Amino acid sequence: MAFQFKKLDIPEIIYIVPDIYPDQRGFFSEVYKYPEFEKEGITRSFAQVNHSRSSKGTLRGLHYQIEPKAQGKLITVIEGEIFDVTVDLRKGSPTYGKWVSRILNAEKKDMLYIPEGFAHGFVTLSETAQIIYYCTEVYSPEHERGLSWNDPVVGVKWPVEDPILSQKDAASPRLDKIDNNFSYDKR
Repeated sequence: MAFQFKKLDIPEIIYIVPDIYPDQRGFFSEVYKYPEFEKEGITRSFAQVNHSRSSKGTLRGLHYQIEPKAQGKLITVIEGEIFDVTVDLRKGSPTYGKWVSRILNAEKKDMLYIPEGFAHGFVTLSETAQIIYYCTEVYSPEHERGLSWNDPVVGVKWPVEDPILSQKDAASPRLDKIDNNFSYDKR
């Protein structure tokens, strides 16, 4: 097996650690392999791949896209380290409004799979970080939404006190005011 999969406290969020094969030339690892991901219930194909670079203390998020353009994401760090956060936005879910986090870094090459119905964000812990996002749907500005990074009801425990934010992220609404058309599927 090329990957280890672990469900987090919100079981739909999957932490993934690839096997890494180092030698005198460098290393090799697989980032994605459909048959192994499919066994873990990750069956959506990817429609877009994004690459971002951020400086220390930059917080991006919490972002999501509503239906019919909702995005699932596979997140990996190719430089540096981030504190990655996911918030459940599925109405009726037993974990609605709850969050999980993981520190992801380029050295370990670990990843998170986040399905549709969740807000996602991260803060850069290293001097710089580069992140690759594999998305199940293309970016759609008219479906893009945000959740306040510091909503006291959600209560994310960010490892920074005064993050660097975009104007859009600083103005994102709290959970009780977001535009959200996700619902929990008990299957």
